[in-house]
Amino acid sequence: MRLSWDNVVRAPTVPASPTDRSRLSVVGKPYRAAVPAAIKRMQFNIMPDVAALADDARAAITRFDAELSAMFDGEFAPLSAVLLRTESASSSQIENITVSARALSLANVGLAKFGSNAKLVQANVEAMNRALELTGPLTPGLILAVHEALMHGQDQAEPGRFRNQQVWIGGTDYSPHSADFVPPLNSRVHDSIGDLCAFSERTDLPLLAQAAIAHAQFETIHPFNDGNGRAGRALIHVMLRNGGASTRTTVPVSAGLLSNIDAYYEALTVYRDGDPNPIIDQISRAAFLAVDNGQQLATDLRTIHDGWATNLRARRDAVAWRVLPFLLRQPSVTSKLVQETFNVTQPAADNALRQLQEAGAVSKPKTIHGEGQKRNVVWQATEVLDALDRFGERARRSSRTA
Repeated sequence: MRLSWDNVVRAPTVPASPTDRSRLSVVGKPYRAAVPAAIKRMQFNIMPDVAALADDARAAITRFDAELSAMFDGEFAPLSAVLLRTESASSSQIENITVSARALSLANVGLAKFGSNAKLVQANVEAMNRALELTGPLTPGLILAVHEALMHGQDQAEPGRFRNQQVWIGGTDYSPHSADFVPPLNSRVHDSIGDLCAFSERTDLPLLAQAAIAHAQFETIHPFNDGNGRAGRALIHVMLRNGGASTRTTVPVSAGLLSNIDAYYEALTVYRDGDPNPIIDQISRAAFLAVDNGQQLATDLRTIHDGWATNLRARRDAVAWRVLPFLLRQPSVTSKLVQETFNVTQPAADNALRQLQEAGAVSKPKTIHGEGQKRNVVWQATEVLDALDRFGERARRSSRTA
């Protein structure tokens, strides 16, 4: 399974100054680009303990899915959206795109600043939603759709298009000669992705092990100019959903990977050297950590919701009761958002927000400036935002103590 290599001779970008000796020194010298092994029929040497761990982790994901369904009954949908958002934020954080729960919640009501990290993470949420809405086998078209949603508006990434140039990881920005890893030539991407999709249809491997291998193979192919990591982690969830491990929830596996990012990247490197066991082990352990952290978040949100319900003084058919579970999913709201989401008038929306404020569900409204300095009055469910920040802190804490 070890990689083979293409020897390539290509000049780096011509330097702005002819005295740029570091660039001139590699002109005409060959570099090696990876040639991924075909895996659609490959037999993998998965250690028995690693296979057992992967099976146990898959079972934990399935139990988590069932437990949350029972815990939240008809209010399950908001929590599912919360978990999806935490997965997207964590996946972005692996690549040093960090955002607070408050900033992301404001982005969801159109109050993020132009070019902010919150907008990038919001795009990741959209990509994950789009991926999980698509059913059926993994295909090149689905992969392109995920990438298009993820990188929308970032022209340098050519959203929804496989790359047509060489990319590399590490080293300099003008030449692959000193890179840590050089993915395959762009001419090999299409066939390699086709092989990966064929591999995803196999049924002879433990599901989570198969998803981990597919993820590592995707990162080895590196089929896009940018966004490969986030797109590749989204595909783990596509495979878990297609394999029946989860039906309604998104277990925040990326939050689990935050426990040891260096080990995650090292496992990808070892996979390219021919050993799939470390990346299977890392994804499996990440799943266990994600389930534990997700269960704590679910418990926190259930407690918060029940406290609000106890304090809310409104008729059972009042708009406020309909907005209550929505605050778990979207803890920053405006009157306009309530009007549009629940198809009610402005007086009805304003009255619901007043009742929710009296119940302690939302804080006193604040005026926040969005893009173009437009003023917006926003109510925030601070208890939910605090719970989401605690979720992120637990992931970061495990990173420091791993």
